[in-house]
Amino acid sequence: MSPEIVVKNRWLGFLIWQSISSTSLFFLHKTLILSLFSSSKNPSFLLSIFFFVSFHLSLLLLSLSLFLLSSPQPDPAASAPDLARGLLRLLLKSVVARSSADLSTADFRRRAAKSLSFLTFVILSGISGFLSVVSVCDGDGLLDATRFFRLGLRGIVLGILFGVDYVCRKRWVLVFPIIQRPLFFSFKMGLPSSLRQALKLSSAAYLISTVLMLFLPDPFQLKSTIRQLLVQQITIYLGTSVVSFCWELSHHLLQVLLTRRFIFAPPQGSAAAETNPSEPLLAALEQSTPRSIFQYLAYLDLCMVCENNVDTWRRAAFFEETGETYRRVVSACLRPLEQLTSRIAEGLEGSSAEKSDLFSQQLSSPMVTHVDLRLHEAFNDFQLCAWSARTVASLTARSRGEDRFGVAQLTGCNAAVVSTLLSCLLAVEACLGKKTSPQSPHLLSPTNIRWATVNTGRREFVGKKRDNTLHGKAYVMADVLRTSIYEIVSPFHEEMQKCAKAAILDKDWIIKSKALYSTREILVHKLSLFLDFRAN
Repeated sequence: MSPEIVVKNRWLGFLIWQSISSTSLFFLHKTLILSLFSSSKNPSFLLSIFFFVSFHLSLLLLSLSLFLLSSPQPDPAASAPDLARGLLRLLLKSVVARSSADLSTADFRRRAAKSLSFLTFVILSGISGFLSVVSVCDGDGLLDATRFFRLGLRGIVLGILFGVDYVCRKRWVLVFPIIQRPLFFSFKMGLPSSLRQALKLSSAAYLISTVLMLFLPDPFQLKSTIRQLLVQQITIYLGTSVVSFCWELSHHLLQVLLTRRFIFAPPQGSAAAETNPSEPLLAALEQSTPRSIFQYLAYLDLCMVCENNVDTWRRAAFFEETGETYRRVVSACLRPLEQLTSRIAEGLEGSSAEKSDLFSQQLSSPMVTHVDLRLHEAFNDFQLCAWSARTVASLTARSRGEDRFGVAQLTGCNAAVVSTLLSCLLAVEACLGKKTSPQSPHLLSPTNIRWATVNTGRREFVGKKRDNTLHGKAYVMADVLRTSIYEIVSPFHEEMQKCAKAAILDKDWIIKSKALYSTREILVHKLSLFLDFRAN
């Protein structure tokens, strides 16, 4: 099944379930709640139809905005000062250098486009709030211009607050649960949190809009009793609460449907399952658009196949006799880890191009540099890298008992997996400010190897980042990598100990080519710490 069809089917399913839940809340509010406070016993049927259609159009507008903004990774956006500095830098480069096609310009354009999408989402949220609040709160069916304007203004405030909160808290980032529950159960679990968030949002919007209403004339207030004013405020608050609850349900439902596992395999027992059951998954891993939802679904499915004992027939197909399938699976999983290691290394060492860019140095903020941003962006694929590390670790560990043909060892994948995990761990630990060599550079190993000291670079930069979100992601990633390496060491511990005593540990478990980060000697030393269960 093509990626477009998978995403399209989930989008259509989201619209169907959203329409059912929103329609139920709309009629429940109109018939059981708003009718108690309405002075008109027989509102116009045409106006009721108009408000119903308007309400669903506003939800469709917001849902489309949510769907287009949703992404599996937190792409960075440019702040207002960054936009001003970037525009000024582009102007100076166009005047002085007559060229602006460099890496910093491309990065600025990408970040500026993300900022523009955020601004567009906030504006569309305000428009959706205008239509929704007017449709839900007008229980009398009266098209009074003043009341229409005041209700619409309250809806705009509600929509802008929702949009700003959605963007600032990065709620648009898709979080894929590794424990997949039934669809209805997953949706039910999010109802309490959605209701709490809706009440917080509607309360804040009600207070802010009420303050704004104090500065606007209200002819209805001059000729109304205290009871009528109280009923009006209750109606408005309940209406905004219903609207915000519909929005929160839409957000939760979209998260549940888009992050639900998709099985990339033919039906068990079919002809395709008997001949080549791994081809759909391999095609999704290798040919899907990088960082797309479809690619994330493929890596999630692969991780669950390798870690769980539900689809053992699919995992057994990875160890086919030629070893080509196993090699392709491991290569697909090592690719994100290699990219993470390379980006961290570049971020720690900096680049000569940035040092020679005088305009970038003069116009950049003293607190935020291109190197800082590069390290932050290195962890954008955090979910993908965690799945990849867990997948290759589980696959390597299970190869000891399930690999009948020895393809894991014969293809050299075991050494590639261990070397990549160790290099990535050393890079992440360097990002955390941890030394990658023993305390003394003259410490000798049992084989009389003098361990070299690796310069991790930019230690003053690492020290000031301890309270940032980057540090939290790096800690979690380091924990995932250590757990993955221990998962490999545990079943192969006896063999590795024999190799270490015979001084051939690097021959069997470390690649012969240059390591992505650090040196082969330090990789061997780090692996020996895992063998002694002293790596922390």
